Amino acid sequence: MSNDLKTRALAYHAEPRPGKLTVNLTKPANTADDLTLAYSPGVAEPVRALGIIADGSAILGLGSLGALASKPVMEGKGVLFKVFADIDVFDIEVDCTDVDEFVRTVKNISGTFGGINLEDIKAPGCFEIERRLIEECDIPVFHDDQHGTAIICTAGLLNALDIQGKAIEGVTIVCNGAGAAAISSLRMLLAAGAKQENILLCDSRGVVHAGRDNLSLEKQAFVRDTPLRTLQDALRGADVLLGLSRAGAVSQDMVAAMADRPIIFAMANPDPEIRPEAARAVRQDLIMATGRSDYPNQINNVLGFPFIFRGALDVRARVINEAMKMACALALRDAAHLPVPQAVLDAYGLDHLEFGPDYIVPKPFDQRLKTLVSAAVAKAAVDTGVAGAPYPAHYPPLR
Repeated sequence: MSNDLKTRALAYHAEPRPGKLTVNLTKPANTADDLTLAYSPGVAEPVRALGIIADGSAILGLGSLGALASKPVMEGKGVLFKVFADIDVFDIEVDCTDVDEFVRTVKNISGTFGGINLEDIKAPGCFEIERRLIEECDIPVFHDDQHGTAIICTAGLLNALDIQGKAIEGVTIVCNGAGAAAISSLRMLLAAGAKQENILLCDSRGVVHAGRDNLSLEKQAFVRDTPLRTLQDALRGADVLLGLSRAGAVSQDMVAAMADRPIIFAMANPDPEIRPEAARAVRQDLIMATGRSDYPNQINNVLGFPFIFRGALDVRARVINEAMKMACALALRDAAHLPVPQAVLDAYGLDHLEFGPDYIVPKPFDQRLKTLVSAAVAKAAVDTGVAGAPYPAHYPPLR
């Protein structure tokens, strides 16, 4: 092959965008209402009626409905990757719930992809699947149900605590739900400064206390020696409630019994543990967040995973480590303090929006996030030695 042909062939495959195929949307994704239909809560409807890799064992809070039923959610995630970070995605639904077989399948096809985003896989199997794939693959592996929720939750909670005049080191945190997202969120809050002795974990049997047996390793890390037994017991005087369980799990009486200036993140999807209007009817001093796009303060994973992968891919990171996750959370925390662009207001049909009780995390259509958050993730990858390429010149200068 001549040098000229070689040069032209390499340029052909690398410019203006590497590769020869792209993924395109078949539905609009320009406004907040479009996202409501494409993802949460709208995507729950086709799920009920029936890469991103899923086994369908834990679909959007709807339970184990099988691999095929997870496809609307997986396609929805692909839309979000493309719209917000210009990343091409193939959704892959693996009809298998055996951990060994699932890991083998994903590892065998991993060479096709630049990264792996795991989704809709129930605990505790998801923990082992992610751990093994990180060990056995040389591309970033990220279980969004765990870490995406944890990252956005941490960003939002740090801002909510700031507004409520409370320090993370001193607040009592109750987490209702003990699945992948709950465990990961608590781990990240500990990394952000929360104290182990101030955390109460509740599952379907109540408080995870020292008298319980048959607890998973993940739950054992949050065992408390306490006389409290029920969620209602745990919430008396609590500062923060993280809801990662099921619709209707929290009553107005429980909310009324919380500490002054409480914070509730009712993140069950598609329907929260308690509706914001019901919670605010008994607590005017409340800051409230949900997982839904039709309420303020959506704890929405789309604020995380597209930009995490964009930053990781841009520096060819081998893994997505804890430093990169925390960098994402802190960048999102800080972004909520910035003036909101008019384009964001237009996308959400709003006249005004600023940092405060109804705006503790930025909106996904804020185009600054692709640079601000991705750059923070890329910098963390470079700083921690997991990057295979230098910090990109098109990102803000390193500080």
